[in-house]
Amino acid sequence: MSLIAVEQLTFHYPGGTAVLDGVSLVVERGERVALLGPTGAGKSTLLQHLNALLTPVTGRVVVDGLVVGPDTAREVRRRVGLVFQDPDDQLFLPTLLEDVAFGPLNDGVPPAEAEARALRVLGELGLDGAHARAAHHLSGGERRLAALATVLVSAPLVLALDEPSGDLDARGRRRLLDLLRARNETLIVATHDLEFARVSCDRAVVLVEGRLRSDGRLTELLRQPELLHRFGLSVA
Repeated sequence: MSLIAVEQLTFHYPGGTAVLDGVSLVVERGERVALLGPTGAGKSTLLQHLNALLTPVTGRVVVDGLVVGPDTAREVRRRVGLVFQDPDDQLFLPTLLEDVAFGPLNDGVPPAEAEARALRVLGELGLDGAHARAAHHLSGGERRLAALATVLVSAPLVLALDEPSGDLDARGRRRLLDLLRARNETLIVATHDLEFARVSCDRAVVLVEGRLRSDGRLTELLRQPELLHRFGLSVA
């Protein structure tokens, strides 16, 4: 059984045109998938369906055998850890340590263990010295890594990352790439950063205007500049 199956997924916001139009794809355990496409292609919307934040208009999404919907949302979110494009959407408590420990505490983990887990993950991301600071006192890159920590601490099966390299300096970028390469979770990265995708992923799924236009090996896609241009992508 595939870990993720998206089946003829269509979605539009109230009163709007289709953001996703008949998207179907399968992701196997351990795959590392770059979700590519120009702004407005539907990448973030697709990620939010994987995490039960949005419900399809038609079609369905299945994660680890669970049909994603309101009744399965809690279990789905334990399996799919979504890091938003804007880290401020995930950081809302007085200190970074509290933000990162929130997920385990919400799952019933004892406070001492939740704090230990949070400190360990913050250390992996180079943020252990910032654990007592509020998110709004961190740099943009630090906030992005902190948002990732709030997901990693719960050990999901899938990491779904929305533009993870934004705001990162060279050091933070290297740290994030090294961390992702060392981990075993299934990885889905929505990004405009083709170099980041090349280093972190093997497969490329391209969305254009809400439709799946390409699905294959990322290295093959990167060898076709004319196709990249057609899809609204470019290598810097």
